[in-house]
Amino acid sequence: MSEPDERLFFLLQRAAHQLRTAADRRCLAAAGVTTAQLGALFAVDGEPGVTQRGLARTLGLRESAVTGLVARLTGAGLIAKRAHPSEHRAVVLELTAEGAAALRAARPEVDRFNEELRALLGEQGFSRTAAALYQLAHWEG
Repeated sequence: MSEPDERLFFLLQRAAHQLRTAADRRCLAAAGVTTAQLGALFAVDGEPGVTQRGLARTLGLRESAVTGLVARLTGAGLIAKRAHPSEHRAVVLELTAEGAAALRAARPEVDRFNEELRALLGEQGFSRTAAALYQLAHWEG
């Protein structure tokens, strides 16, 4: 039997790609959005009145990346922009009815996906993996 592969960064990259591809396929089929778009919709829903800068911070992305993401979401009618009440150059992002419907449509698929990962890893393995990934996502390396 061969030794387990211990190239952790490589394995994380492969796993992330595999999971993103599978989740994108499922979210597109269920709700017509990618996981990146879904993450933005969840963030806008969870933080009413968020600006693009705040969304970038929440998602851990550069503002330039969020500008394109927001443009695609507004173009698809999933979020709307309105003037910020006190910052004249900023806009506030809000879910549209279509955006809220996409979230409702995606939730059961996200839940199924997580349940499949729980079954694969076991409850303890799932919790440990989630905790470790949270630490890695916030690591200042």
